[in-house]
Amino acid sequence: MKRFSAFNAVSLTLGFAFLYLPMIILVIYSFNASKLVTVWAGFSTRWYAELLQNEAFLDAAWVTIRVAVVSSTIATVLGTMAAYVLVRAGRFHGRTLFSGMIYAPLVMPEVITGLSLLLLFIGIGLDRGILTIILAHTTFSMCYVSVVVSSRLVSFDRSLEEAALDLGCTPFEAFRLVTLPIIAPAVISGWLLAFTLSLDDLVIASFTAGPSATTLPIKIFSAVRLGVSPEINALSTIMIGIVTLGVITASLVSKRASIRQQAEAQAAVRA
Repeated sequence: MKRFSAFNAVSLTLGFAFLYLPMIILVIYSFNASKLVTVWAGFSTRWYAELLQNEAFLDAAWVTIRVAVVSSTIATVLGTMAAYVLVRAGRFHGRTLFSGMIYAPLVMPEVITGLSLLLLFIGIGLDRGILTIILAHTTFSMCYVSVVVSSRLVSFDRSLEEAALDLGCTPFEAFRLVTLPIIAPAVISGWLLAFTLSLDDLVIASFTAGPSATTLPIKIFSAVRLGVSPEINALSTIMIGIVTLGVITASLVSKRASIRQQAEAQAAVRA
C-alpha cells in the first residue's frame, strides 16, 4: 500500500484552499460592519437585517426557489424514465438518436441552449416568465438526472424484479415496490443535482427570463456590475449554507438507505 506522502498532503491542501478559501473569506466579510467589502470594521449582522428588507432580492430568491423545486422535480421524473428506457429497453429503433438527444445538452454550450430555447419560445408565442425558465431548466437538468440514475440501474440485480413478477406483481408494481426503493438514493441525488444546477444557472435563465420573473443569479450579476455590496456577501453566505445543508442531508439519507439495504439483504440470506 502506498503511503500518504508530504507531496500529496501539500497538493491536497492547496487544492482545497483554492476551492474553499474564497468562500470562507466571503462568509467572514458578510459579517463586516463596514460598507467597504475589503475593509474590516468589526463584527456585525446588519447586512443580514438589511437583506431581509430588500424586496428585490427577496422576490428574486422566491422566484429562484420555485423554479428550482418545480424544474428539478419534473426533471427527476423525466430523467428517471429516460434512464429506465435506455438501460432496460435494450436495442430498439431510434435508440442512438434517443441517447444522443439525452446526452447532447451535457456538452452543448449554455449560450447555444439558451438562444435556441429563446427562439423556440418566441416562435410558439410563449411569453417569457417563470414558466419558460422552468421549461428551460428542466430541459438541461433532466440529462444529468438520467446519467445518475442510469449508472445505478446498470448495476441493479434484475432477479429481484423477476421474483416480484413471479409473485404476481405487474411490471409497474414491480418498479414501484422493488426497483424504485432500491434506486431511491440515485433518484434523490439526481434531484439534488438538478436543484443545484437550477439554483446556480445564469446563462440560460438570462435568455428565458422576462421582466416579470428575475432569478437570483441574474439579480446578483446585475448588482455586482455596479460594485459588490455587503448584502451580496450576506446573500451568498445564506446560499452556501443552504447548499451545504442539502449536501449533508443527502449524504445522511444515502448512508441510511445503504445501511438499510445491507441489513435487509443479510436478513434475506439468513431466512
